[in-house]
Amino acid sequence: MLGNYLTREQVKDIAVKRAQRRDFFRKGSGFAVGVAGGAILAACGGGSDSIAQSNAPTDPDILNFALNLEYLEAQFYQFAATGSGLAANQLTGTGTQGGVTGGRAVSFTDPVIRQYAKEIAADEVAHVAFLRSALGSAAVAQPALDIGADPNGAFSSAARAAGLIGANQAFDPYASDENFLLAAFIFEDVGVTAYKGASPLIQNKTFLEAAAGILAAEAYHAGLVRTALYAKGVATPALRTSADAISNARDSLDNNQDVDQGISPTNDVSNIVPLDNNGIAFSRSPGDVLNIVYLNSGQVSKGGFFPNGVNGTLALSSALA
Repeated sequence: MLGNYLTREQVKDIAVKRAQRRDFFRKGSGFAVGVAGGAILAACGGGSDSIAQSNAPTDPDILNFALNLEYLEAQFYQFAATGSGLAANQLTGTGTQGGVTGGRAVSFTDPVIRQYAKEIAADEVAHVAFLRSALGSAAVAQPALDIGADPNGAFSSAARAAGLIGANQAFDPYASDENFLLAAFIFEDVGVTAYKGASPLIQNKTFLEAAAGILAAEAYHAGLVRTALYAKGVATPALRTSADAISNARDSLDNNQDVDQGISPTNDVSNIVPLDNNGIAFSRSPGDVLNIVYLNSGQVSKGGFFPNGVNGTLALSSALA
């Protein structure tokens, strides 16, 4: 189950942070989040225009970074929906191939959530196959992944950072429909912001169109997960508050800007689609994304859901100043 629900003080703190976040957007607009290509290049190691161009990642670098994330999502959803992971011929490539720790089928009680899980799983498997085909021999292998329910594993660490469980408890993403949705919520918003942050760096128009298509699919997935959590949270407010806590935990890892958004309503208005005051979704740099999936706010090359790091050139997370 969900473990310990949040205390009254934690709920109040989440409400305060949400108000501060919306105030930030009203004052700064979406462009303050760093959606401009230059800001993202700087986050990837650029500086002046000439330095940014020389240090900018190549299209294969970007697609391989995305492929690492797709491996993670595909394995999680495949196990949750079917009880088995990706086929062996979809795991090979450059770099060190790793195995998967954990993963099992969810005994769904809600047929709608079960169908959602199967749909998303099929989409993520297709994304892996597409990116591997586009990259050809340059495709990276699947790195080691941690998607288990161990008390010291990635999901438990993420849930603990969000305040959902205590120090010696475990978070099992496969134990219930609700836990599955919360685990999916950890990934989906990150995937959307990752693709949006990387898209301005892609030079090849064919690759850019493909990345835009995957971005749209990930946005549909994120909206689906957020809607399901919101709907179930009407009857169980603590579930909705838990999703807000995960949002705040992501915000504490990636950078100093408070832009991530939960799902709780404000003034009787839902927050299914997390946007700025201009109605625009925000971006994350590759380093910011790795901060979240490594579950570490420092500059590190491994951890969390990728215990040995990702494969490819974009493997170092950003140091939280």
